[in-house]
Amino acid sequence: MSGIKTTGEKKMMFFSGRAHPELAEEVAHQLGIGVVPTKAFDFANGEIYVRYQESARGADCFLIQSHTAPINKWIMEQLIMIDALKRASARSITVIVPFYGYARQDKKHRGREPISARLIADLLGAAGADRIVSVDLHTDQIVGFFDGPVDHLFALPILADYVGAKVDKDKLTVVSPDAGRVRVADRWCDRLGAPLAIVHKRRDKDVANQVTVHEVVGNVEGRVCVLVDDMIDTGGTICAAADALFAHGAEDVIVTATHGVLSGPAADRLKNSKVSEFVFTNTLPTPNELELDKITVLSIAPTIANAVREIFEDGSVTSLFEEQSGPA
Repeated sequence: MSGIKTTGEKKMMFFSGRAHPELAEEVAHQLGIGVVPTKAFDFANGEIYVRYQESARGADCFLIQSHTAPINKWIMEQLIMIDALKRASARSITVIVPFYGYARQDKKHRGREPISARLIADLLGAAGADRIVSVDLHTDQIVGFFDGPVDHLFALPILADYVGAKVDKDKLTVVSPDAGRVRVADRWCDRLGAPLAIVHKRRDKDVANQVTVHEVVGNVEGRVCVLVDDMIDTGGTICAAADALFAHGAEDVIVTATHGVLSGPAADRLKNSKVSEFVFTNTLPTPNELELDKITVLSIAPTIANAVREIFEDGSVTSLFEEQSGPA
């Protein structure tokens, strides 16, 4: 399939880095276009070489690269690919980052710390990106870090509809694993018509100020609880929250997250957890050791493809998510 799609005088080209080629192929298929052939390899010292096999002159170029492990390598490759497109006289460069690296470093908690999420946005812009598309950013403020359009996509419709189709909604309770996710959990409640509960973490001052106690706010006894989060990394926080729900009488717990980072001890924690199912999207590749029966991966490709189509046709990406995005 050709890597070029034309509409009138406009020309779309779709490119992918090497981090997650399976997702790139899915998005391209949804668009009815191929991924532009690209020669990319590492030199002996780790430097990255990229060259496109087709001309990008005058094209609206879309470049997808998810920031998976090894994260710094794939960010660098993406920057090099953007630079190559800029020097190839691309008409526009839209960078698709399904999982935005360094998103958790979005503010200074203490002195002498960086705001690395802002740095990533600056690097993408300096390389030549005109626009950024990402899915479920860790915090909404990251949208303001880039001096250009940022399209913030949401996986909530895909995840919530999957859960709603398999669980009796009369028994369902949506649970936020901490205070920071309450706004997202509220959107789930609106979509599923379910009540909300919150797992609140606090330090137990009676035990050397070290032990974390999980308090559950809301009724979860005898309920099927769906814990909603944007990402799961090592799995410690979400598994502890699930244990707290079971301790408060939950009948079952399902965990959903857009991004399955799943690093370090995540494999063992998910395997040993009492959680019946973990549901992710494929913004990141799932490690082979986590191909478990209790893990379900849903495709985010249709959502990304719809956004690309709207951008290319000068449509409205916001209109795709107005019901889920909430007030500005």
